[in-house]
Amino acid sequence: MSHAEIVSALQARWPEHRIAPSLERIGKLCELLGEPQRSYPVIHVAGTNGKGSTAIMVESLLRAMNLRVGRYSSPHLERVNERIAIDGEPISDLIFDELVADVLPLVEMLEADAQPLSFFEVMTGLAFEAFAQAPVDVAVVEVGLGGSWDATNVADAQVAVICPVSLDHTHILGDDLAKIATDKAGIIKPGSWAVLAGQEPPAAKALISRCAELGVKVSAEGLNFGLIDRTPAVGGQVIRLETAAGPLGDIFLPLFGEHMARNAGLALGAVEAFLGGRALPPEVVAEGFAAVKAPARMEVVRRDPTIVLDTCHNPAAAKATMDAMREAFDFEPLIGVVAIMADKDVEGVLEEFAVGMTSIVVTTAQTDRALAPETLAEKAKACFAAEMVHVAPDIPAALELGVSLADDAGVGAGILFAGSVVAAGEARTLLVGVDAND
Repeated sequence: MSHAEIVSALQARWPEHRIAPSLERIGKLCELLGEPQRSYPVIHVAGTNGKGSTAIMVESLLRAMNLRVGRYSSPHLERVNERIAIDGEPISDLIFDELVADVLPLVEMLEADAQPLSFFEVMTGLAFEAFAQAPVDVAVVEVGLGGSWDATNVADAQVAVICPVSLDHTHILGDDLAKIATDKAGIIKPGSWAVLAGQEPPAAKALISRCAELGVKVSAEGLNFGLIDRTPAVGGQVIRLETAAGPLGDIFLPLFGEHMARNAGLALGAVEAFLGGRALPPEVVAEGFAAVKAPARMEVVRRDPTIVLDTCHNPAAAKATMDAMREAFDFEPLIGVVAIMADKDVEGVLEEFAVGMTSIVVTTAQTDRALAPETLAEKAKACFAAEMVHVAPDIPAALELGVSLADDAGVGAGILFAGSVVAAGEARTLLVGVDAND
Protein backbone atom coordinates (compact mmCIF):
# COMPACT_ATOMS: atom_id res chain seq x y z
CA MET A 1 0.00 0.00 0.00
CA SER A 2 1.03 3.60 -0.50
CA HIS A 3 1.64 5.83 2.51
CA ALA A 4 -1.72 7.53 1.95
CA GLU A 5 -3.48 4.15 1.90
CA ILE A 6 -1.70 3.06 5.08
CA VAL A 7 -2.75 6.24 6.88
CA SER A 8 -6.31 5.94 5.58
CA ALA A 9 -6.58 2.37 6.89
CA LEU A 10 -5.32 3.45 10.31
CA GLN A 11 -7.71 6.37 10.50
CA ALA A 12 -10.62 4.10 9.61
CA ARG A 13 -10.17 2.42 12.97
CA TRP A 14 -12.20 3.14 16.08
CA PRO A 15 -11.77 6.95 16.44
CA GLU A 16 -9.73 8.46 19.24
CA HIS A 17 -12.57 10.61 20.61
CA ARG A 18 -14.49 7.44 21.51
CA ILE A 19 -13.07 6.32 24.83
CA ALA A 20 -13.18 2.88 26.46
CA PRO A 21 -11.67 3.02 29.99
CA SER A 22 -9.10 0.25 29.76
CA LEU A 23 -5.34 -0.06 29.34
CA GLU A 24 -5.62 -3.77 28.60
CA ARG A 25 -5.45 -3.55 24.79
CA ILE A 26 -2.51 -1.13 24.59
CA GLY A 27 -0.82 -2.98 27.46
CA LYS A 28 -0.94 -6.25 25.55
CA LEU A 29 0.36 -4.59 22.39
CA CYS A 30 3.30 -3.10 24.27
CA GLU A 31 3.98 -6.49 25.85
CA LEU A 32 4.20 -8.08 22.42
CA LEU A 33 6.51 -5.26 21.31
CA GLY A 34 8.83 -5.94 24.27
CA GLU A 35 7.69 -3.02 26.45
CA PRO A 36 9.37 -0.29 24.36
CA GLN A 37 7.96 2.46 26.62
CA ARG A 38 10.26 1.22 29.39
CA SER A 39 13.47 1.54 27.37
CA TYR A 40 13.82 5.32 27.90
CA PRO A 41 12.78 7.87 30.52
CA VAL A 42 9.41 9.53 29.93
CA ILE A 43 8.17 13.04 30.67
CA HIS A 44 4.37 12.75 30.58
CA VAL A 45 2.24 15.86 29.99
CA ALA A 46 -1.46 16.05 30.89
CA GLY A 47 -3.96 18.87 31.53
CA THR A 48 -6.77 20.67 29.76
CA ASN A 49 -4.96 23.57 28.09
CA GLY A 50 -1.33 24.01 27.10
CA LYS A 51 -0.28 20.35 26.78
CA GLY A 52 0.94 20.66 23.22
CA SER A 53 2.91 23.88 23.59
CA THR A 54 4.37 22.78 26.94
CA ALA A 55 5.51 19.48 25.41
CA ILE A 56 7.09 21.35 22.49
CA MET A 57 8.99 23.61 24.88
CA VAL A 58 10.14 20.68 27.04
CA GLU A 59 11.40 19.00 23.87
CA SER A 60 13.25 22.13 22.76
CA LEU A 61 14.98 22.57 26.13
CA LEU A 62 16.07 18.91 26.16
CA ARG A 63 17.41 19.19 22.62
CA ALA A 64 19.40 22.25 23.67
CA MET A 65 21.09 19.89 26.14
CA ASN A 66 22.18 17.77 23.14
CA LEU A 67 19.80 14.95 24.02
CA ARG A 68 17.97 12.89 21.41
CA VAL A 69 14.28 13.46 22.11
CA GLY A 70 11.12 11.73 20.95
CA ARG A 71 7.80 13.60 21.22
CA TYR A 72 4.38 12.03 20.88
CA SER A 73 1.48 14.46 20.41
CA SER A 74 -2.14 14.52 19.32
CA PRO A 75 -4.12 15.36 17.35
CA HIS A 76 -2.12 16.25 14.27
CA LEU A 77 -2.60 19.44 12.29
CA GLU A 78 -1.89 18.35 8.74
CA ARG A 79 -0.12 14.98 8.56
CA VAL A 80 -0.38 11.99 10.88
CA ASN A 81 3.43 11.72 10.97
CA GLU A 82 3.49 14.90 13.08
CA ARG A 83 2.35 12.85 16.06
CA ILE A 84 5.68 11.03 16.24
CA ALA A 85 8.64 13.42 16.20
CA ILE A 86 12.30 12.59 16.72
CA ASP A 87 14.98 15.27 16.94
CA GLY A 88 12.27 17.89 16.54
CA GLU A 89 11.00 16.59 13.18
CA PRO A 90 8.10 14.30 12.26
CA ILE A 91 9.26 10.86 11.20
CA SER A 92 9.39 10.33 7.44
CA ASP A 93 6.74 8.53 5.45
CA LEU A 94 9.21 5.69 4.88
CA ILE A 95 9.94 5.20 8.58
CA PHE A 96 6.23 5.50 9.42
CA ASP A 97 5.29 2.85 6.86
CA GLU A 98 8.06 0.52 8.08
CA LEU A 99 6.80 0.93 11.64
CA VAL A 100 3.28 0.02 10.60
CA ALA A 101 4.61 -3.05 8.78
CA ASP A 102 6.42 -4.14 11.97
CA VAL A 103 3.60 -3.43 14.42
CA LEU A 104 0.37 -4.16 12.53
CA PRO A 105 0.81 -7.99 12.48
CA LEU A 106 0.94 -7.90 16.30
CA VAL A 107 -2.16 -5.70 16.38
CA GLU A 108 -4.00 -8.15 14.14
CA MET A 109 -2.88 -11.04 16.34
CA LEU A 110 -4.39 -9.31 19.38
CA GLU A 111 -7.58 -8.45 17.56
CA ALA A 112 -8.22 -12.08 16.63
CA ASP A 113 -9.34 -12.75 20.21
CA ALA A 114 -10.24 -9.31 21.57
CA GLN A 115 -11.84 -5.95 20.86
CA PRO A 116 -10.21 -4.03 17.98
CA LEU A 117 -7.62 -1.44 18.95
CA SER A 118 -8.47 2.20 18.32
CA PHE A 119 -6.54 4.50 16.01
CA PHE A 120 -5.03 6.24 19.05
CA GLU A 121 -3.97 2.97 20.68
CA VAL A 122 -2.21 1.82 17.52
CA MET A 123 -0.55 5.24 17.10
CA THR A 124 0.64 5.10 20.71
CA GLY A 125 2.19 1.70 20.14
CA LEU A 126 3.87 2.98 16.96
CA ALA A 127 5.29 5.98 18.84
CA PHE A 128 6.70 3.91 21.71
CA GLU A 129 8.29 1.51 19.23
CA ALA A 130 9.69 4.34 17.08
CA PHE A 131 11.36 5.89 20.13
CA ALA A 132 12.88 2.54 21.12
CA GLN A 133 14.20 1.90 17.62
CA ALA A 134 15.73 5.40 17.26
CA PRO A 135 16.77 5.13 20.13
CA VAL A 136 15.93 8.31 22.03
CA ASP A 137 17.46 9.55 25.28
CA VAL A 138 14.07 10.72 26.57
CA ALA A 139 10.48 10.74 25.35
CA VAL A 140 8.06 13.63 25.88
CA VAL A 141 4.57 12.11 25.74
CA GLU A 142 1.41 14.18 25.55
CA VAL A 143 -1.77 12.63 26.94
CA GLY A 144 -4.54 12.28 24.37
CA LEU A 145 -7.53 12.70 26.69
CA GLY A 146 -7.83 12.53 30.46
CA GLY A 147 -4.99 10.61 32.04
CA SER A 148 -5.75 7.46 34.01
CA TRP A 149 -7.21 5.54 31.07
CA ASP A 150 -5.36 7.26 28.26
CA ALA A 151 -3.37 4.79 26.16
CA THR A 152 -0.15 6.71 26.88
CA ASN A 153 -0.51 5.82 30.56
CA VAL A 154 1.02 2.38 30.06
CA ALA A 155 4.26 4.34 30.43
CA ASP A 156 5.44 5.12 33.96
CA ALA A 157 6.77 8.65 33.79
CA GLN A 158 9.82 9.87 35.62
CA VAL A 159 8.23 13.33 35.44
CA ALA A 160 4.46 13.84 35.37
CA VAL A 161 3.43 17.34 34.25
CA ILE A 162 -0.09 18.63 34.87
CA CYS A 163 -0.99 21.74 32.87
CA PRO A 164 -3.94 23.92 33.96
CA VAL A 165 -7.13 21.92 34.41
CA SER A 166 -10.47 23.33 33.28
CA LEU A 167 -13.79 22.04 31.97
CA ASP A 168 -13.49 20.26 28.62
CA HIS A 169 -14.63 16.89 27.27
CA THR A 170 -17.26 17.05 30.00
CA HIS A 171 -19.35 14.36 28.27
CA ILE A 172 -16.47 11.96 28.96
CA LEU A 173 -14.59 13.34 31.99
CA GLY A 174 -17.50 14.93 33.87
CA ASP A 175 -18.34 18.53 34.70
CA ASP A 176 -16.57 18.67 38.06
CA LEU A 177 -13.03 20.11 38.26
CA ALA A 178 -11.99 17.81 41.10
CA LYS A 179 -13.15 14.74 39.17
CA ILE A 180 -11.38 15.85 35.99
CA ALA A 181 -8.16 16.60 37.90
CA THR A 182 -8.32 13.23 39.64
CA ASP A 183 -8.47 11.52 36.27
CA LYS A 184 -5.54 13.54 34.92
CA ALA A 185 -3.58 12.84 38.11
CA GLY A 186 -3.54 9.17 37.10
CA ILE A 187 -0.30 9.81 35.19
CA ILE A 188 1.42 10.51 38.53
CA LYS A 189 2.95 7.17 39.57
CA PRO A 190 5.01 5.95 42.55
CA GLY A 191 8.57 7.21 42.16
CA SER A 192 7.69 9.97 39.71
CA TRP A 193 8.19 13.70 40.18
CA ALA A 194 4.99 15.73 39.77
CA VAL A 195 5.26 19.19 38.20
CA LEU A 196 2.04 21.14 38.71
CA ALA A 197 0.89 24.30 36.98
CA GLY A 198 -1.21 26.76 38.97
CA GLN A 199 -4.73 25.36 39.38
CA GLU A 200 -8.20 26.28 40.55
CA PRO A 201 -8.65 25.14 44.20
CA PRO A 202 -10.75 22.00 43.49
CA ALA A 203 -8.22 20.78 40.92
CA ALA A 204 -5.24 21.69 43.10
CA LYS A 205 -6.68 19.77 46.05
CA ALA A 206 -7.22 16.64 43.93
CA LEU A 207 -3.69 16.78 42.48
CA ILE A 208 -1.97 17.38 45.81
CA SER A 209 -4.01 14.58 47.35
CA ARG A 210 -2.72 12.17 44.69
CA CYS A 211 0.86 13.30 45.27
CA ALA A 212 0.51 12.92 49.05
CA GLU A 213 -1.04 9.47 48.67
CA LEU A 214 1.92 8.27 46.58
CA GLY A 215 4.59 10.22 48.48
CA VAL A 216 6.05 11.69 45.30
CA LYS A 217 8.16 14.80 44.95
CA VAL A 218 6.26 17.89 43.85
CA SER A 219 7.29 21.07 42.07
CA ALA A 220 4.53 23.67 42.04
CA GLU A 221 4.12 26.84 40.03
CA GLY A 222 4.66 29.89 42.23
CA LEU A 223 6.73 27.93 44.75
CA ASN A 224 9.43 26.13 42.77
CA PHE A 225 9.19 27.69 39.32
CA GLY A 226 7.12 30.16 37.37
CA LEU A 227 6.81 33.35 35.40
CA ILE A 228 8.15 36.45 37.16
CA ASP A 229 7.74 39.05 34.45
CA ARG A 230 7.44 39.45 30.72
CA THR A 231 7.59 42.16 28.07
CA PRO A 232 5.95 41.89 24.63
CA ALA A 233 8.50 41.96 21.81
CA VAL A 234 8.59 41.71 18.03
CA GLY A 235 7.80 38.11 17.14
CA GLY A 236 7.08 37.06 20.71
CA GLN A 237 8.06 38.21 24.19
CA VAL A 238 10.99 38.51 26.59
CA ILE A 239 10.39 36.59 29.81
CA ARG A 240 11.88 36.34 33.29
CA LEU A 241 11.49 33.00 35.05
CA GLU A 242 12.02 31.59 38.51
CA THR A 243 14.42 28.63 38.23
CA ALA A 244 16.09 26.18 40.59
CA ALA A 245 19.05 28.58 40.68
CA GLY A 246 16.96 31.72 41.18
CA PRO A 247 15.55 34.32 38.78
CA LEU A 248 16.64 34.19 35.14
CA GLY A 249 15.75 37.02 32.79
CA ASP A 250 16.11 38.31 29.25
CA ILE A 251 14.89 35.05 27.70
CA PHE A 252 13.29 35.47 24.29
CA LEU A 253 10.25 33.29 23.63
CA PRO A 254 8.97 33.40 20.02
CA LEU A 255 5.35 32.88 21.10
CA PHE A 256 2.62 35.36 22.03
CA GLY A 257 0.55 35.65 25.18
CA GLU A 258 0.84 35.34 28.95
CA HIS A 259 -0.41 31.75 28.76
CA MET A 260 2.58 30.81 26.61
CA ALA A 261 4.98 32.52 29.02
CA ARG A 262 3.46 30.53 31.88
CA ASN A 263 3.74 27.33 29.84
CA ALA A 264 7.43 28.15 29.37
CA GLY A 265 7.86 28.31 33.14
CA LEU A 266 6.11 24.95 33.46
CA ALA A 267 8.31 23.41 30.75
CA LEU A 268 11.45 24.63 32.51
CA GLY A 269 10.16 23.25 35.82
CA ALA A 270 9.59 19.88 34.13
CA VAL A 271 13.11 19.71 32.72
CA GLU A 272 14.61 20.72 36.08
CA ALA A 273 12.65 17.89 37.71
CA PHE A 274 13.97 15.52 35.03
CA LEU A 275 17.47 16.60 36.08
CA GLY A 276 16.71 15.83 39.70
CA GLY A 277 16.02 19.42 40.68
CA ARG A 278 19.15 20.93 39.12
CA ALA A 279 19.02 24.19 37.19
CA LEU A 280 19.84 24.34 33.49
CA PRO A 281 22.70 26.60 32.40
CA PRO A 282 21.30 30.00 31.34
CA GLU A 283 22.67 29.61 27.81
CA VAL A 284 20.82 26.29 27.42
CA VAL A 285 17.57 27.88 28.57
CA ALA A 286 18.04 30.76 26.14
CA GLU A 287 18.88 28.45 23.23
CA GLY A 288 16.02 26.07 23.95
CA PHE A 289 13.31 28.69 24.17
CA ALA A 290 14.60 30.69 21.19
CA ALA A 291 14.31 27.57 19.01
CA VAL A 292 10.66 26.85 19.89
CA LYS A 293 8.28 26.43 16.96
CA ALA A 294 4.59 25.90 17.73
CA PRO A 295 2.43 25.77 14.58
CA ALA A 296 -1.15 27.03 14.94
CA ARG A 297 -0.47 28.60 18.33
CA MET A 298 -0.99 32.30 17.63
CA GLU A 299 0.90 31.72 14.38
CA VAL A 300 1.03 34.46 11.74
CA VAL A 301 0.47 32.55 8.51
CA ARG A 302 -0.17 35.40 6.06
CA ARG A 303 0.32 39.14 5.65
CA ASP A 304 -1.79 41.71 3.80
CA PRO A 305 -4.19 41.09 5.38
CA THR A 306 -2.58 39.47 8.40
CA ILE A 307 -4.05 36.10 9.34
CA VAL A 308 -3.31 34.61 12.76
CA LEU A 309 -3.98 30.90 13.29
CA ASP A 310 -4.80 29.45 16.70
CA THR A 311 -6.27 26.27 18.19
CA CYS A 312 -8.53 27.32 21.05
CA HIS A 313 -11.48 25.03 21.56
CA ASN A 314 -12.76 25.70 25.08
CA PRO A 315 -13.60 28.93 26.93
CA ALA A 316 -10.38 29.09 28.97
CA ALA A 317 -8.27 28.68 25.83
CA ALA A 318 -10.42 31.17 23.91
CA LYS A 319 -9.96 33.79 26.64
CA ALA A 320 -6.18 33.29 26.63
CA THR A 321 -6.14 33.68 22.85
CA MET A 322 -8.19 36.86 22.86
CA ASP A 323 -6.03 38.36 25.63
CA ALA A 324 -2.93 37.55 23.59
CA MET A 325 -4.45 39.01 20.42
CA ARG A 326 -5.19 42.33 22.15
CA GLU A 327 -1.66 42.49 23.51
CA ALA A 328 0.30 41.40 20.43
CA PHE A 329 -1.74 42.99 17.63
CA ASP A 330 -3.75 46.16 17.15
CA PHE A 331 -6.17 44.97 14.49
CA GLU A 332 -9.15 47.23 13.87
CA PRO A 333 -11.39 45.55 12.99
CA LEU A 334 -10.61 41.96 14.01
CA ILE A 335 -12.48 39.46 11.85
CA GLY A 336 -12.91 35.96 13.21
CA VAL A 337 -13.06 32.82 11.09
CA VAL A 338 -14.28 30.05 13.36
CA ALA A 339 -15.02 26.31 13.23
CA ILE A 340 -15.86 24.40 16.42
CA MET A 341 -16.56 20.76 17.28
CA ALA A 342 -20.14 19.99 18.27
CA ASP A 343 -19.11 18.39 21.59
CA LYS A 344 -17.45 21.57 22.90
CA ASP A 345 -18.81 24.42 25.03
CA VAL A 346 -19.68 26.34 21.89
CA GLU A 347 -21.55 29.14 23.66
CA GLY A 348 -18.70 29.69 26.12
CA VAL A 349 -16.12 29.89 23.35
CA LEU A 350 -18.22 32.32 21.30
CA GLU A 351 -18.74 34.57 24.33
CA GLU A 352 -14.97 34.94 24.67
CA PHE A 353 -14.54 35.59 20.94
CA ALA A 354 -17.24 38.28 21.02
CA VAL A 355 -15.14 40.34 23.45
CA GLY A 356 -12.58 41.10 20.73
CA MET A 357 -13.92 40.09 17.35
CA THR A 358 -15.82 42.75 15.39
CA SER A 359 -17.43 40.22 13.08
CA ILE A 360 -17.30 36.47 12.62
CA VAL A 361 -17.33 34.05 9.70
CA VAL A 362 -18.56 30.65 10.86
CA THR A 363 -17.76 27.48 8.97
CA THR A 364 -17.07 23.78 9.49
CA ALA A 365 -14.19 21.33 9.26
CA GLN A 366 -14.09 18.09 7.29
CA THR A 367 -15.12 15.81 10.14
CA ASP A 368 -18.44 14.47 11.36
CA ARG A 369 -17.65 15.90 14.81
CA ALA A 370 -17.82 19.49 13.56
CA LEU A 371 -20.81 21.71 14.21
CA ALA A 372 -22.73 22.66 11.06
CA PRO A 373 -22.19 26.28 9.94
CA GLU A 374 -25.88 27.13 10.16
CA THR A 375 -26.10 25.85 13.74
CA LEU A 376 -22.93 27.68 14.70
CA ALA A 377 -24.31 30.88 13.13
CA GLU A 378 -27.47 30.71 15.25
CA LYS A 379 -25.39 30.32 18.39
CA ALA A 380 -23.10 33.18 17.31
CA LYS A 381 -26.07 35.54 16.96
CA ALA A 382 -26.55 35.31 20.73
CA CYS A 383 -23.16 37.06 21.12
CA PHE A 384 -22.77 39.10 17.91
CA ALA A 385 -25.13 41.42 16.07
CA ALA A 386 -26.88 39.39 13.38
CA GLU A 387 -25.39 41.47 10.56
CA MET A 388 -21.89 40.71 11.89
CA VAL A 389 -22.35 36.94 11.54
CA HIS A 390 -21.41 35.46 8.15
CA VAL A 391 -21.74 31.84 7.05
CA ALA A 392 -19.44 29.87 4.76
CA PRO A 393 -19.95 26.21 3.76
CA ASP A 394 -16.32 25.19 4.18
CA ILE A 395 -12.91 26.49 5.25
CA PRO A 396 -11.66 27.61 1.82
CA ALA A 397 -14.82 29.68 1.32
CA ALA A 398 -14.59 31.02 4.88
CA LEU A 399 -11.01 32.19 4.42
CA GLU A 400 -11.89 33.83 1.12
CA LEU A 401 -14.81 35.65 2.76
CA GLY A 402 -12.69 36.68 5.74
CA VAL A 403 -10.01 38.13 3.44
CA SER A 404 -12.67 39.97 1.46
CA LEU A 405 -14.12 41.50 4.63
CA ALA A 406 -10.64 42.54 5.77
CA ASP A 407 -9.83 44.06 2.37
CA ASP A 408 -13.08 46.03 2.45
CA ALA A 409 -12.28 47.28 5.96
CA GLY A 410 -8.94 48.68 4.81
CA VAL A 411 -5.57 49.12 6.51
CA GLY A 412 -5.54 47.89 10.10
CA ALA A 413 -7.90 44.96 9.64
CA GLY A 414 -6.78 41.51 10.70
CA ILE A 415 -8.12 37.95 10.75
CA LEU A 416 -8.03 35.35 13.53
CA PHE A 417 -8.75 31.81 12.41
CA ALA A 418 -9.65 29.94 15.58
CA GLY A 419 -11.26 26.74 16.71
CA SER A 420 -10.50 23.03 16.56
CA VAL A 421 -7.13 21.50 15.71
CA VAL A 422 -8.70 19.73 12.73
CA ALA A 423 -10.00 23.02 11.34
CA ALA A 424 -6.70 24.80 11.98
CA GLY A 425 -4.90 22.02 10.13
CA GLU A 426 -7.14 22.47 7.09
CA ALA A 427 -6.59 26.22 7.15
CA ARG A 428 -2.84 25.88 7.59
CA THR A 429 -2.55 23.53 4.62
CA LEU A 430 -4.37 26.09 2.46
CA LEU A 431 -2.40 29.09 3.71
CA VAL A 432 1.08 27.66 4.28
CA GLY A 433 1.12 24.35 2.44
CA VAL A 434 2.52 21.08 3.69
CA ASP A 435 6.06 19.91 3.05
CA ALA A 436 6.60 16.50 1.52
CA ASN A 437 8.46 14.17 3.87
CA ASP A 438 9.37 11.06 1.93
